[in-house]
Amino acid sequence: MSLFARLLIFAITAVILSMTPAARAAPAPATVEQPRAFGHTIGDVLSQRILLPFSNDIVSTLPMPSTGRIGIWFERRNPRIETDVEGRRWMVVDYQITNAPQTLTTIALPALTLASLHVPEWPVSVSPLTPRTAFGMGDLQPLRPDRQAPLPAIAPLRRQTIWAFGLLTLTLAAWFGWWKWRNTREAARLPFARAYIEIQRLTLSQPDKNAHGWLCLHRALNETAGQVVHAGSLPGLLARAPHLQALQPQLERFYQHSGERFFASHSADTSFPLLDLSRALYRAERRQQR
Repeated sequence: MSLFARLLIFAITAVILSMTPAARAAPAPATVEQPRAFGHTIGDVLSQRILLPFSNDIVSTLPMPSTGRIGIWFERRNPRIETDVEGRRWMVVDYQITNAPQTLTTIALPALTLASLHVPEWPVSVSPLTPRTAFGMGDLQPLRPDRQAPLPAIAPLRRQTIWAFGLLTLTLAAWFGWWKWRNTREAARLPFARAYIEIQRLTLSQPDKNAHGWLCLHRALNETAGQVVHAGSLPGLLARAPHLQALQPQLERFYQHSGERFFASHSADTSFPLLDLSRALYRAERRQQR
């Protein structure tokens, strides 16, 4: 066979192969609404809309592009299908810029193949957030000095402190005045309170040696009982004033020492804690008044 015949057969075979289904199924250019190609920076989201000239059955089974990081510049979000007012179906693919260049740079949205559609790359420009170097003019310097923290307002705090101190002083003064008034009232009204104050005024070193202190305590016991009290009538006092029953042993010793002090014909040891007994009687009396 001649060389010319061989070349003719090869050409015919190439034409036949070009008409096979594989050749006829080559992706066709898609109709795409591309995002703005300039003025982007890190964090911006670029939306790419691809027209889908397919039936609803094909669209429902159409594989979606993968999501996640695409190179160093983009992260692809979940694609979605939208329908416009004319009933056309569009696939919307969002890309978020995840990096910032140091100077104005051109990057490209990646190419896509959807069934028989081909979406080519789409170049866009991305700019840095700040210039690589400061301008060095006026207040535009590479580093700024530390900013001083603002001083708190002292005047309101000072006024609040003065008010709080004044209220505290007024409260303490009122409490002290009430305490003095209560003691004065009790000293004028309660018999054991009067006796305790009188005994305190005596010689503090040995108040039990002063006869006036013994007489004061006797008068308080007589006033509480409503009659003259002696050692034999002590049960009547305790029956009239049951709040003094806990002090019965001390009262019995008091009357014993009082008899020896005033009525004994011979010298006896009359040492007795008169101030302690008067204090105990006063406290019992005050608890009873509450």
